[in-house]
Amino acid sequence: MDNSNCSGDHILDRLHDVVLSRKGADPKSSYTAKLYAKGLKKITQKLGEEAAETIIAGLVEDKKALAGESADLLYHLMVLWAARDLDPRSVWEKLEERTATSGLTEKASRKKA
Repeated sequence: MDNSNCSGDHILDRLHDVVLSRKGADPKSSYTAKLYAKGLKKITQKLGEEAAETIIAGLVEDKKALAGESADLLYHLMVLWAARDLDPRSVWEKLEERTATSGLTEKASRKKA
């Protein structure tokens, strides 16, 4: 997968471009750069925290809170993807493949771990 910027019109593509632009930036100037500087362990820890907060918002908070937590979750997921050099287009392609197949069929086709 080409690892160049997505530069698409979708907000997630634009967010990916911004997240990528923070790689190597001064950690004092950017929260994203600070996450990169702290490494993969911190990035994944933050993603886990945001996932838990999104779950809680989904269960007991209003739609506005859920939207905010969902945005935080997507942002931290984008940081993880960028840290691991995963181009979002490979995720979009995987989603495209899965929309062409019944979810139950696709899940059944996965190898058991």
